[in-house]
Amino acid sequence: MIAMGETESFPLVQAVYSAVIRAGGLPQVQFLSESLRHTLLQYGDEQQIAWVPEIESYGMQWADVYFGLRGGSDLGIHNDVPAGRLSLNQAAAGQVSTLRWQKTRWCLVRVPNQALACQAGVDEGTLLDMFFNACLLNWDEENRKWLGWAGRLNQGRQVHLVGKETDLRFSTEGRTWVVGDGRNNMPDGEINTAPVENTVDGYIYFELPGVLSGRLVNDIHLRWEHGRLVEATSSTNQDFLRSILATDPGSSQIGEFALGTNPFVNLFCKDILIDEKIGGTIHIALGRAYPESGGTNQSAIHWDIIKDTRSEGAVYVDNQLVLKNGQFLF
Repeated sequence: MIAMGETESFPLVQAVYSAVIRAGGLPQVQFLSESLRHTLLQYGDEQQIAWVPEIESYGMQWADVYFGLRGGSDLGIHNDVPAGRLSLNQAAAGQVSTLRWQKTRWCLVRVPNQALACQAGVDEGTLLDMFFNACLLNWDEENRKWLGWAGRLNQGRQVHLVGKETDLRFSTEGRTWVVGDGRNNMPDGEINTAPVENTVDGYIYFELPGVLSGRLVNDIHLRWEHGRLVEATSSTNQDFLRSILATDPGSSQIGEFALGTNPFVNLFCKDILIDEKIGGTIHIALGRAYPESGGTNQSAIHWDIIKDTRSEGAVYVDNQLVLKNGQFLF
């Protein structure tokens, strides 16, 4: 299954389609667009907005391999949509993405274009340079290094994150640190795990806005006590933040904690697929955990939010400093 997101991704779709044919595969292309989604969000009733598309869902069960080739679009396209409608539709989309990682081998790409460059605040040439430098790493060499780091992390049990308005602790006992080595995302570059849910304790502040469904949620503050989320505030779109957190019982839990490791991803593009790879940052994902890490949290939501620890922040594992101000200390 090749998902073509926005018309500008068509050249890459053609190339991937050709490669699949030459490899002996049976490719099917589907078209997705935020403009079409906006029509649904504007005019659909509650049943339509909450609908989980059957054909798209079946495609995840039919396909052995899924390529999500997602072109950039206008970030503010859904600004006129009430938060409740947007979060309801996001939950439906989350059910499809759950089937994707349960049923297929998958790879997601945010295809760079002018819209994405505008989001990042740079010209398209600068964005393309960063994108291809980040994609064309020596993956074998980087993977060997990151696997070594993951091995060190897997010897630990307790994680402590400190930084600006941040002091968060949790256990990873019985969980696994997994390397993002260019198979599931492109560009890739992260080492992630899943916290033991009832051990999450403390608070975290995000200097960078959380981004989901085109909504920018600025100055997010989250606080947990013994695994239970007890505080969630933001300076913008707080109604949307709280609506997402109330999606289901698992959406207010941390399903993933990760270190961004790609040395060439250095621009915040307001796009999760790219931003979570920024070298020297960390991110958490609210909601669904990935089974490879041993996580058990279930949710229709998996929302990665990036904390910029490059200028202020540190991560300790069993009281050993592993990341300080963007520099890894393995």
